[in-house]
Amino acid sequence: MSKINEAANILRGMIDAADFKQYIFLLLFFKRISDVWDEEFRNAMEESGGDMDYAKFREQHWFDIPDGCHWENIRSKSVYVGKHLQNALRKIENANFEQLHDVFGDAQWINKKRMSDEKMLNLIEHLFKDGFEFEKCPPRHYGRGLRISH
Repeated sequence: MSKINEAANILRGMIDAADFKQYIFLLLFFKRISDVWDEEFRNAMEESGGDMDYAKFREQHWFDIPDGCHWENIRSKSVYVGKHLQNALRKIENANFEQLHDVFGDAQWINKKRMSDEKMLNLIEHLFKDGFEFEKCPPRHYGRGLRISH
């Protein structure tokens, strides 16, 4: 829990404390669905003997992650991070409308007065360094669609 408290400290001063959860938990969820997609992709590649089309096929995944909308795509950005993140979240929401409609909320990712690129990158890197990877967490902590394996 101290990792989440430290993440809140990164946001302190620019974002109202009541809004911290909109940013932190959404990033956690976004990272998780990207991790699940990666694991499903690896499993499908193994199952198919390396068939990339098969591994990318929508039916192989709990959530569809459109090209350019994966966690690593956003993490690799250095400018307009909030804009890239917001665009990715909207595309993911649209690709998974039944499951994710309105899940991503209305956090102001593109308002640089509230969330500068530097703050965004600090938050992203802070949350996902030093052993906070989800594959190390027990599966019982996740609901349907967020589990580690089928």
